[in-house]
Amino acid sequence: MKITWLGHAAFRIETAKAKILIDPFLSYNASFAGAGLNIKDVSAGITHILLTHGHADHVGDTVQIAKDTGAVVLANADLAAWLGSKGVEKLEMGNTGGTVPLGSFSATFTNALHSSAQLTEDGVSHSLGNPNGLMLHFDDEPTLFHMGDTDIFSDMGLINELHQPDIGIVPIGDRFTMGGAVAALACQRFFNFKTAIPCHYGTFPIIDQTPEKFIAGLEGSKTAVAAPKPGGSVSA
Repeated sequence: MKITWLGHAAFRIETAKAKILIDPFLSYNASFAGAGLNIKDVSAGITHILLTHGHADHVGDTVQIAKDTGAVVLANADLAAWLGSKGVEKLEMGNTGGTVPLGSFSATFTNALHSSAQLTEDGVSHSLGNPNGLMLHFDDEPTLFHMGDTDIFSDMGLINELHQPDIGIVPIGDRFTMGGAVAALACQRFFNFKTAIPCHYGTFPIIDQTPEKFIAGLEGSKTAVAAPKPGGSVSA
């Protein structure tokens, strides 16, 4: 498994049988542009696009990439219906607690403490379902958990008991999600990750710019922190 951070909460996951984009916010992602990345390259060969929730900095370029690649898009039911109205044809929908089989892997919608809406051109805010984390179980690869945007919550322990994820993608930027110190506490108290990858930082001036608090919080723990620069990859 190759995991490439594309800045913010966007990732490309490559396995022998699937090529996945998660939360492909790319066009207006300063970290993505600053790394000299381009959408055509990172979306090449994509089979699936997975969305944690409906905010613009997570849905991002989903509609155009889906049209260009023919990738299957997974989202909560409300968000999936909205994407369908935008012309996305290959949709898989679910909701919190549900598991969707996607060929060589499955995706389970977990809880997340956040919000999920978009303001459209007419100035109306549209609810796009509940925010989620996504638990990915693969046939022959480590189990990966993208937490989405969230704060810490005690039922993370139950999520770990049910799924036993090996790799955690963890939001740490503060203000809109938990900060680095709290995120480290979540990993230590509720999960047994072999590897934790921080995200949702450094994109905008008003969120934390570095993963230092998260790294410090996990120092001496059993979890290794992998914090690649945008465009950098982690092998698992």
